[in-house]
Amino acid sequence: MPPLPISPETGPQVVLELIYRLKVRDAMSSPVITAAIGDSMREVQYRMRDNGITGVPIVEGGRLVGLVSMGLVIEALDAGRIEQRAGELMTRTVISLEDDMPLAFATTYFNRYKFGRFPVLDRDGRLVGIVSASDIIRALLVAMNAEVERLEEKLSAAAAASDRPSDGLVRLGFQVTRFDFENAGKASAEIKKSLKGLGVDADVVRRAAVASYELELNQVIHSEGGSISCVAGAGRIELAAEDRGPGIPDVEAAMTEGFSTANEWIRSLGFGAGMGLPNAKRVSDEFAIDSGPGRGTRVRLVIRY
Repeated sequence: MPPLPISPETGPQVVLELIYRLKVRDAMSSPVITAAIGDSMREVQYRMRDNGITGVPIVEGGRLVGLVSMGLVIEALDAGRIEQRAGELMTRTVISLEDDMPLAFATTYFNRYKFGRFPVLDRDGRLVGIVSASDIIRALLVAMNAEVERLEEKLSAAAAASDRPSDGLVRLGFQVTRFDFENAGKASAEIKKSLKGLGVDADVVRRAAVASYELELNQVIHSEGGSISCVAGAGRIELAAEDRGPGIPDVEAAMTEGFSTANEWIRSLGFGAGMGLPNAKRVSDEFAIDSGPGRGTRVRLVIRY
């Protein structure tokens, strides 16, 4: 097997930090497909085939006593010994890792011994997992993605802080165009991003994202265009939406779940279910709407945190 393309001595700094921070247990596969010493080599072969693996640890009483690799199975087939017990043909000297070792130890083992996998034991010597080179690379990719997301949030928060006025409030404004479904949701996404940068609790961010999206979509569907603004900080988020639409003849009916004036074309696009305003009100701590025929619609809502 070629060396693992990761080295505790020469790898990039971010990878070095991760392989020393992560433990073997973070990368290993568990539970482990195993066999008993009394199982035949043919049974082990079938276990490999059925599970798509190339090595099976042999255990007795929960303890690792040996290992059967695909190479040993092939040798047993060639020698006509495939019906013999795994305990008679297995490799007895097995190099293993401990689950609380830094992942750096595992990368060193792969590069030193050139094996395809290593069994993983806990402090009591029980078999708890098995780790392959692909397991390590997968774990590092997941950890690196998480690190990138953390850095992006940190940079976003720093940018929001640097752009924040002296009163500590974030002010955002957006224009909304009629029937612009391609861009519908962009205002909501920007509001969500800014609130995350402020360090607002995730549940509050979700409520604000729902409210702003519903208000934005209502303007896309029902108005001649409009605007949405957001002021956030000091424990409150205030959203205001104002449009140049025809107005709502019956506000009480419009606040009823399922009521909609959307035409068939809008419904065919998957919109106009009549949940926009009720959803916006449901996630708000304060909600006010002013509308009437010929004078457009103005909605103001507050979410406290």
